[in-house]
Amino acid sequence: MGVRSVKTSIIIPTYNGLELLMGCVQSIRKYTKSPYEIIVVDNGSLDGTLEFCLQEKITFIAIASNLGFPAACNLGMKISSGDALMLLNNDIVVSHNWLANQLNCLNSSDDIGIVGPYTNYASGRQQQTSSYLGIEQFHRFTQKRNQRNSELWMSVERLIGFCFLIKRSVVQQIGYLDELYSPGHFEDDDYCYRTRLAGYRLMIAGDVFVHHYGSASFIKDPIRFEELISINYNKFITKWGIDPHQFI
Repeated sequence: MGVRSVKTSIIIPTYNGLELLMGCVQSIRKYTKSPYEIIVVDNGSLDGTLEFCLQEKITFIAIASNLGFPAACNLGMKISSGDALMLLNNDIVVSHNWLANQLNCLNSSDDIGIVGPYTNYASGRQQQTSSYLGIEQFHRFTQKRNQRNSELWMSVERLIGFCFLIKRSVVQQIGYLDELYSPGHFEDDDYCYRTRLAGYRLMIAGDVFVHHYGSASFIKDPIRFEELISINYNKFITKWGIDPHQFI
């Protein structure tokens, strides 16, 4: 009897980031061999995002105004049909074996709840220095870098939501992202903490490296960016009574 293929729902929130979204979708389609669906959740873009989704026959949710990252992810998760759910920033470019290797890690044990990769731009343990220049070099780099190797997997207490692969059972048990943190920041820290409280482990799939342009939605307004981090940091402490920085 054959083994049923695991389907992944790739949920991409976006807001006026058509060029980044196009690159992200193109890389998914080129480098993903596992069964998947793409769900774009558009936060009221005015840059042709919806027309692109229609043209490319991508499932999408159109929101009239910008509700932020957690709410967009939640809407996407609610209509998803995959066994695993991938929350993916629109400013990510994926490459060789990116999903297959993460799924291998996620499904290697019943108590692994969330998996994430390494990248060039992140906070904490998921950032690694890289020598490639440009996307073409990135894909050449990952051709060797993203070879399956479970010895590179590492258990951690925190993963960042730029490329966040979640078991369906985790979502069924603990629910969705907390929209208290809208428009974004620390909703991923919160979800990781809740996942660990439910008895699941978090893993870095060290045999996966993705390219991250980095905070594309927030960096346009650096003052607001810093304010949001401070506000949501305090929301986390108020909610849980602990400092999330201890998990970095």
